[in-house]
Amino acid sequence: MNLEPMQFWTFFFLLLTFGIYIYIAWRSRVKETKEFYVASQGVPTIANGAAVAADWMSAASFIGMAGLIAFLGSDGSVYLMGWTGGYVLLALLLAPYLRKWGKFTVPEFVGDRYSDTVRVVAAICAIVISFTYVVGQMTGGGVVFARFLGLESHWAVVVAAVVIFFYAVLGGMKGITYTQVAQYTVLIIAYLIPAVAVSQQIGGFPVPQVTYGTILAELDALREEFGLHHFTEAFAGRAGGQLDVFLVTMSLMIGTAGLPHVIIRFYTTKTVRGARFSAFWALFFISLLYLTAPAVGAFTKLNLLQGVQGATGEGDLPAWVEPWAETGHVQVNSDGAIDSVSNVQGAADMYVSPDILVLASPEIGGLPAPIIGLMAAGGMAAALSTAAGLLLVISSSASHDIYYRMISKEKASEKTQMLVGRLAMVGAVLVAIIAGLNPPAFVAQVVAFAFGLAASTFFPILILGIFWKRANAKGAAAGMLTGLIFSASYMIYTLPLFGLEANDHIWGISPEGIGTIGAALNFLVTIVVSNLTRPPSEEVQEMVESIRYPAKQQLEAAGKL
Repeated sequence: MNLEPMQFWTFFFLLLTFGIYIYIAWRSRVKETKEFYVASQGVPTIANGAAVAADWMSAASFIGMAGLIAFLGSDGSVYLMGWTGGYVLLALLLAPYLRKWGKFTVPEFVGDRYSDTVRVVAAICAIVISFTYVVGQMTGGGVVFARFLGLESHWAVVVAAVVIFFYAVLGGMKGITYTQVAQYTVLIIAYLIPAVAVSQQIGGFPVPQVTYGTILAELDALREEFGLHHFTEAFAGRAGGQLDVFLVTMSLMIGTAGLPHVIIRFYTTKTVRGARFSAFWALFFISLLYLTAPAVGAFTKLNLLQGVQGATGEGDLPAWVEPWAETGHVQVNSDGAIDSVSNVQGAADMYVSPDILVLASPEIGGLPAPIIGLMAAGGMAAALSTAAGLLLVISSSASHDIYYRMISKEKASEKTQMLVGRLAMVGAVLVAIIAGLNPPAFVAQVVAFAFGLAASTFFPILILGIFWKRANAKGAAAGMLTGLIFSASYMIYTLPLFGLEANDHIWGISPEGIGTIGAALNFLVTIVVSNLTRPPSEEVQEMVESIRYPAKQQLEAAGKL
């Protein structure tokens, strides 16, 4: 393929979309903390649903998920079930109650419900979770810029980080919200157009979900020829088998319901009812991509294997291989026939990173240059939208929950708070760049680690804080620290971090699934410690009661109870 048209269309769509994002951020720039953190609680329900979808459908969903499905097969459904199922929990169990509480951040809710000490613990957890998550976005942005703009990998990550930082700092939550509506529009168009085009090309029918069902037998046979398990075979894609599939699904599900940058979205709606319906609108917008992702993974894997089938060395490979090989995401380890393909480096004749399969799908499918350029813009929209929300959580946790509440003792001006928040963003971006240059896993897996940390820290204390009046500060602090230390320690133990070698998984449990066990420990420790120590004050218990049963106070005031 002629590279020049592809680069032209990539520049065209990236500059066009970046121009739109920055214009929206500039028009929405803010000077007050309420606008900066919760957009003055005036975001319409449908717009907030689209923003939530963009905020949550990160580079992991757009870039990484279909790629992992392509290699994991049916076990890749853990990402689909876990991430979408979590929104049902969020809509039913958390969003309306947290919106009624009416604070800026999750740590602020935790501080009011438990104590200022627990607020600090929660703020630290929010920063750790958001930082882990943002590393995946930096990595995803780097993949896009490295391939489509021809930048070296380290400069690609830096450029992505600068763009993210610029409009996150400029607009705050208000600018980010309306920018994310635009980004959702870009990413869903960029995802669906190639999927429809490849569906028509492969099966002669432009509905990916229908064509997907017709190619599975052919894909299974082809995967077997290349030494891979069948796409449709259950529990074959994960070393831990059925247990690990369950644990990862549950971790992603309750992690979704505990993510600070998603929960904060529901503080921006006009009403409590709007918070609940925002979650359902978000599910609708998310489903447009998630119901298409398995088809994209299957189509791309089929085209990839057919393209390299019978190839005898690098000179006989499809044209898309060489430019991706220059980025380091594809490696050919054989001068002879390509008889095996793997997502593990050095394990087969050809290594292909799952992180490139969606971005490369138009090239692999032989689609024209404008669609390739549009795909690049969609990938950046996904990375930018989520990273901006994550940086805002880091900013609010550092400036509002730690500096304003604990260090300045609520004496700092709004100008000083916003300065501290923006400096926190700078620090987060710099550290994330360093981690993004050498990520511990593929994009979707890195993001799954963040969900595991959210599951083991925030979800239990939020649920108990709303539905169990007996939960107290000592129990919540002990539970959160137990969940965080346990899950983070296991991740460090099983991942190649800090220059250490990765260790084997215990009982086949992957680091993506350890959050489920961490959450169970959090629940147990919080309940036990709370029962062994003094209960919360009557004032706090009445406050919890008013959140869950708002009608009760109204009836009492009217003399009907």
